[in-house]
Amino acid sequence: MTRSSKAACLAWDGASRPASRQRVFITGASSGIGAALARRYAARGDELGLVGRRRDALQALVDGLPGQGHRVYALDVRDRAALHAAAQDFLAGGPVDLVIASAGISAGTLTDAPEDYAVFEAILDTNVLAMVATFEPFIAPMRTRGSGTLAGIGSVAGVRGLPGAGAYSASKAAVRAYCESLRVELHGTGVRVVTLAPGFIATPMTARNPYRMPFLMPVERFAEKAQRAIDAGVSYRVIPWPMGWVARLLRLVPDALYDRAASRRKRKPRQGEHA
Repeated sequence: MTRSSKAACLAWDGASRPASRQRVFITGASSGIGAALARRYAARGDELGLVGRRRDALQALVDGLPGQGHRVYALDVRDRAALHAAAQDFLAGGPVDLVIASAGISAGTLTDAPEDYAVFEAILDTNVLAMVATFEPFIAPMRTRGSGTLAGIGSVAGVRGLPGAGAYSASKAAVRAYCESLRVELHGTGVRVVTLAPGFIATPMTARNPYRMPFLMPVERFAEKAQRAIDAGVSYRVIPWPMGWVARLLRLVPDALYDRAASRRKRKPRQGEHA
């Protein structure tokens, strides 16, 4: 766990900070959606706690952000103790208004390939259990304060199982169910839970996909729409909206028809495979 030089130069007193300035904790900030969300929230003047595996990427991101007081934590979100230590360090600087669990990984997997079991574990640990570990330290302070937002990044891939993506589809289906359960548990406490389900977003994660990606959206555009959805306190939203209609239709397709169509779809490459 590390702090940037910027982080060391300013510690905010939660009682004296400007009302419009929020404190936001984001995982998966090294690249992709997490980095785009960091840029979005920093641009409006918020104070950020940024978690990612790559210290150099985090530092480069922070060096380019407006404002001061941002803190960086270089760690693997699967390390629950390190993640909790980062959360407690950021909480020490004042109340946290928003937590975005954006960390996620994706890779093709096949159940009949024994070597893919470790990949299944890594994907489920990162995409699901690390989201639980991310939210854990913030719930009690938010509940006591009677305000705060927990936002989980899911995926349209969790709507129906996709060939060669058993781990990823399962993890994102679990994210939706988990966030819904958490939302119900926190109902009436003042703590909101928001689930965002991206469609195809132009990030390093989608760059290797060997299939057509309808409604592909630039990551900065996604971050803009995600921020609006979080500010509105929606319970669940698919971005971009046309993929929301696709998701609704997919739920209605009979299994026999879906199986026939989906089985012909190109699958995501497994680790070591070329697209």
